[in-house]
Amino acid sequence: MAYAIKAGIDDPRAETFVLVSQKTMYGGKRVAEGDAVFLFASENEGGQGLVARGVVTVSEAIPRRPDLERQTPRVSISIRRTALATKPLGRDELKRFKDWTDGRPETELNFKFYRQATDKIIGISDATAAFLEGFF
Repeated sequence: MAYAIKAGIDDPRAETFVLVSQKTMYGGKRVAEGDAVFLFASENEGGQGLVARGVVTVSEAIPRRPDLERQTPRVSISIRRTALATKPLGRDELKRFKDWTDGRPETELNFKFYRQATDKIIGISDATAAFLEGFF
């Protein structure tokens, strides 16, 4: 399975990304060493959307806190960059894809990333991973 991450990314051209205690949704908690990852620089933090593709080198689940009844699973990961995006893809390009039942990769990304705009790691379908490959 491939994953996508929307997070605050200070240097989109970095060779390595270390993301600590990232929220996970839509299967994102299963991200593991060797998995393919597409990195989106969060527009909430001044980023521009898709910036890089990489491979997970370290994945560590954050233990749940016993004092909290409900909590979203979190993961800390390190990613080695394998490519930089050559075309833009972010909130502006995806916001028109709102028919949640159309099966389009753009709609999957809009739904999982921007319906609830928090930064997160998400699992993505093979079709969406193939779609994202076209941006490199």
